[in-house]
Amino acid sequence: MSLHDTIAAVSTPYGKGGIAVLRISGDKASDIAEKVFKPLSGKPLSMTEHGRAVYGNIYFPPENPEEAPRQIDDGMAVYFKAPRSFTGEDTVEISCHGGILVTQKVLFALQKAGARAAGPGEFTKRAFINGKLKLSQAEALGNLLDAENDEQIAVARAGMRGVLTEKTKPVYESLRDVLAAVFAHIDYPDEDLADLSDDEMISTLNSAVSELKNIAGTYRTGKAITQGISTVICGKTNAGKSSVYNRIVGRDAAIVTDIEGTTRDILCEKVTMGKVMLRLSDTAGLRDSDDPVEKIGINRAYDALADAELVFAVFDGNSEPDERDINFAAKIKGLNKIGVAVINKTDMGTFDYSRVTNEFEYSVQVSAKTGEGFDKLSELVNDIYIDKNLDTGHDALLINARQYFAVSQAIGFARQAIEHINQNMPLEICCADIENAMQSLGEIDGRAVSEDIVQKIFSSFCVGK
Repeated sequence: MSLHDTIAAVSTPYGKGGIAVLRISGDKASDIAEKVFKPLSGKPLSMTEHGRAVYGNIYFPPENPEEAPRQIDDGMAVYFKAPRSFTGEDTVEISCHGGILVTQKVLFALQKAGARAAGPGEFTKRAFINGKLKLSQAEALGNLLDAENDEQIAVARAGMRGVLTEKTKPVYESLRDVLAAVFAHIDYPDEDLADLSDDEMISTLNSAVSELKNIAGTYRTGKAITQGISTVICGKTNAGKSSVYNRIVGRDAAIVTDIEGTTRDILCEKVTMGKVMLRLSDTAGLRDSDDPVEKIGINRAYDALADAELVFAVFDGNSEPDERDINFAAKIKGLNKIGVAVINKTDMGTFDYSRVTNEFEYSVQVSAKTGEGFDKLSELVNDIYIDKNLDTGHDALLINARQYFAVSQAIGFARQAIEHINQNMPLEICCADIENAMQSLGEIDGRAVSEDIVQKIFSSFCVGK
């Protein structure tokens, strides 16, 4: 696979529809498209106005010049001339009728005419390589394609506007200015250059660290919205865990009976509470059991509990708390998770659960039957994860671990530079620290990132994007 190839793919979802769009990108995009698409005007596609849609017929290229081309369909084509296209290359988009077979035939015709089948995310990867997108913008685009709620769309759109680049750019430039001044002093010690004093360098580096810490602080919110929080519902049998699960997901996803041990396996669903996406799991009731199948479910529940970040520990508020409840609350506290004591069945009357809730930082009373209290649970989840000082539709947010790690590394190197300056270490060592900080920041937008990471990011995209 070469970046010099002209590639083609179906850019609309597989299946029947009103239309399907096929995209061709590369130096030979117009030449290949003209072998397949013939405008009714008779004017070659390459001679049409940039971005102007033209109507024509779509043909399968003949095996030899003597054969008449076989028509596949009719439709529209748009020619985007480099560099004014999504990829920065010559690009043609052909719209045909959205049947499965006809779409496949048009794609095969383009491949027969000389195009290579595009790989996952290859169009977007070329946009990045050709400077049309920063890496953080490409990641935001991927999140937009995967968005499941309005908040994720808002965060993705902000990222695609380049707000993270705008936020990190001044920090990068301040580090660059310090580095340039130090290098100038090292290379030309006898020249009358306006080099920075140690105090000025430390002041600039401290400002950079402070700004980067603010940026790193957005990851909790960004992750909660875009990646989701691994959340487990757990508790004793018949505490109403599955009823709580059904109420949160908004449908009867889990079987609910009065029989203890009904839930045997883990049920998983993505749900949105306020602005936060939860990767929610309902688990088997925790108790001693001789049933071999139930024991497997209980073991899986403990495994899910160990991997979770957020725990909804459900208790039966209509029965007096016993030692099992107290011990379970203490166990959750000892796991060092974010735990919420969910006191269920409040519609039937609630006993004093203070001995249980005292073990948790957060607690809420709910009724899975009536829905009472779930608005408070949603508000609580948002209070835990969403920074109210952030405008999630406009401010820069770190949305994945790669970005957070890059900023964290930059903070570490900048702090190391400050420490080395205070220790009167040679300026060359301080320069190396600052260069490393700049390189870490550059990884956010792809200015300094390995090909393996780039490939990993774009491989998660669908073919045709």
